[in-house]
Amino acid sequence: MSVTELQKKIEDKSARLAVIGLGYVGLPVACEFARVGFDVLGVDILAERVAKITAGESPIEGDEPGLADLLAEVIGGGKLRATTDYEDLRDRDVILIDVETPVDEDHVPRYGALKAVLKSLGPVLKDGALVIVESTISPGTMDGLVLDDLEASSGKRVNVDFYVGNCPERVMPGKLLANLRTLSRVCGGYTPETAEALVALYGHIVQADLDATDCVTAEIVKTAENAYRDVQIAFANELALVCESVGGDVWKVRELVNKSPGRNVHLPGAGVGGHCIPKDPWLLAHGTEIKAGILNLIPTARGVNDGMPKHILHLLATELSHQGEGVRGKIVLVLGYAYLEDSDDTRNSPSASFVAALEAAGGTARIHDPYVAEYNGDLLAMAEGCDAAVLLVKHSQYRELDLAALRRELNFPVFVDGRGMFSLAQLQAAGLAARVIGVGMGDV
Repeated sequence: MSVTELQKKIEDKSARLAVIGLGYVGLPVACEFARVGFDVLGVDILAERVAKITAGESPIEGDEPGLADLLAEVIGGGKLRATTDYEDLRDRDVILIDVETPVDEDHVPRYGALKAVLKSLGPVLKDGALVIVESTISPGTMDGLVLDDLEASSGKRVNVDFYVGNCPERVMPGKLLANLRTLSRVCGGYTPETAEALVALYGHIVQADLDATDCVTAEIVKTAENAYRDVQIAFANELALVCESVGGDVWKVRELVNKSPGRNVHLPGAGVGGHCIPKDPWLLAHGTEIKAGILNLIPTARGVNDGMPKHILHLLATELSHQGEGVRGKIVLVLGYAYLEDSDDTRNSPSASFVAALEAAGGTARIHDPYVAEYNGDLLAMAEGCDAAVLLVKHSQYRELDLAALRRELNFPVFVDGRGMFSLAQLQAAGLAARVIGVGMGDV
């Protein structure tokens, strides 16, 4: 089957689709294509997740508008089914790959999940099938890894027996379906014809620009957009440190700077987490001569953002010292463990980094998070007997927190707001000796 013939099947929705990896990206993607009428097969190595999806229940917790209902609808209607068996992929015309692509402690990409998929997919790959990698990957990975591995495992030739493309996902927890439907996509194909087939496919679910390009451009665009955000957040964090040092208020400074045309100072905070921003700058940088000095800004921004949890610990230690106390031996209530507000996603959570730093300093964390099953519960009951509290995630539930009641449960009136959720005046009115990130007190 030629790519032109495949495109016609895509356009009339007779193409049979598969999505490998049914997590935060793959599950909503599978549901969306099923919603518009495609026959979709979902594949995941976790039997428990497959069983839950088969029962029409979403394995994704947190506030995900519309996802649970949509999943129940497409499962009930027979347009989506899930399996752990790659043999079921033999009749699939289009296969989307949505698996994790982390970096290790040395910032080197680790493509174990991707390579495992390619190894298992090759032997069952249908002639004329289109394989699309939606996972975020380092520039050059499609050409240097995906094609080689898939040709080796399938015994087939690219652009003769099968086709490949790269259409990086652009979603975030809490907005999965909305992002899929409304954000533009870069459709990278190994040939221009393949790129146009991707445009035809995503045109069924995306109500925004679909830009046809080559694979390496698609790889660079995705990693660059998150590296850009990381650099901007790092600037906001350094601006917060400046304000703390000279007695300023970063929240007021940010508001006034952003009144100037073309300025958009990002939000400072206790750290940057999630599956994308902490790793994508390293994916972009991978393969360049960082040690030779070609790249400076991207690694530096990563260092600034990775250092923010320790800075929050410094603020905590400073305020405890005003109480005549130190961190060692103290029990600290940590508010929020997900990396993002109103989400259960704990991947690369800055809270985990804070807890590790706190424990290294001799303190103990008592963690509360309304969206993470391991840590939810009655907040004030958990606060009883704690020595101080630190807010690290801006969950909407915390807006209703009775600060005065919290103060009564703490052994010391110490509260550090690492997200600027409350004003210093609010916290002080509740009787708390408080710190707010980016707000100077003259002795930080």
